[in-house]
Amino acid sequence: MTRRVSTGLLKLDAMLGGGLLPGTLTVVYGATGIGKTHLGLTFAAHGAAADGARGIVLDMNGRGDSQQHDEYAARLFEWKLTTWTHTVTPMAAPYPPPDQMDALYCNALRWLGRVRDFQVPTPDGGVEFDWNWKASYNHALYTVRPFMYFHFAAGTRRVVVDGVEPMDSPADSIQFFMFDELYRKVVHRDAETLGMEICLPVWKHRAFIDAHRYDHEAITTLLLVTTEETRLEDLLARKVATGDIGATANTIVVMGSERLGSRLARMLCVIKHRGSPMSDEIVEYRIGSTGFELT
Repeated sequence: MTRRVSTGLLKLDAMLGGGLLPGTLTVVYGATGIGKTHLGLTFAAHGAAADGARGIVLDMNGRGDSQQHDEYAARLFEWKLTTWTHTVTPMAAPYPPPDQMDALYCNALRWLGRVRDFQVPTPDGGVEFDWNWKASYNHALYTVRPFMYFHFAAGTRRVVVDGVEPMDSPADSIQFFMFDELYRKVVHRDAETLGMEICLPVWKHRAFIDAHRYDHEAITTLLLVTTEETRLEDLLARKVATGDIGATANTIVVMGSERLGSRLARMLCVIKHRGSPMSDEIVEYRIGSTGFELT
C-alpha cells in the first residue's frame, strides 16, 4: 500500500488549524471540473498514512457518465479502486468475500431529481414515497450499509461522498435526502447496533460483532457538492438555502475560479470551521501530476 502524503492536503490541514476534526462533516462546494474529486480521493488515500486504512468512496452520480475515480486513484496513488458489490439481505450470510475488503468504491445509489418525483399522493391528501422506489432504494441499502459497516469494522475512518448535483432547493433533492439518511443512520450509528442489524441472526454472529466494535465519532465525512456557480466570488456570496446540508456541517470549503492576469486560476477558501482555528486566506491550487496541490 502506497502511503504518499499530498503536500496540498498538508497545507489545507494547516489552513484548518490541524485538519478536519474526527467525527465531523465537511461539505466542499464547487462547479464540475474544479477538482473536487481530486481533493476527495486525496483525502481518502491519505487515510492510509493517518489512520492505517484508506477511506471509502460513495459515488452518488446518477448521470451515467464517469467521474474517473478509478483513473485518478491509479495515476495519483497507485490505488486500484475497485467496486463493492457484496449485498447482504436479511438473514443472508453477511461476511464479504476477501477481495471485497479491497473494494473501497460503491455506486449503488444512483437517483437524481426532486424528492417529489419519487412520491405519490395518499388518500388523506398527503404524500408518501412510491412503494416501487422504496423497494429499489431499500435493496440498494443492502449493498451500501454493509459496504460502510465492514470497512469501518476493518479500520476505515474516512468517507468521501461524491456526485451530488446542484438543486435550486436543496430540501427538494433526493440526493440530499439519501445522504442525510446514511449519515445519521449508518455513518454515525452505534457500531454494535448497526452490526446487529446487518449480521442476522445476531446470536450466530455475536462474536464478530463484539470483536469489531468501533467509535463512529471517529469517522470523518467529506461531501462533495456540485454547484452552478463557477467563480469563487459567487460561491463566497452563496447563501446556504433551507435544507442544505452545509447548514449543519462542521466545515465548509469552496473551490472556484478567478481571472489572474491572462489566465484563469483555481482558488480555494475555508469559510466555516468549528472547533479549531482556521485561516481566512484565499489560496490558489492546481491539479498537477501529484493531484491536488496548493500553491
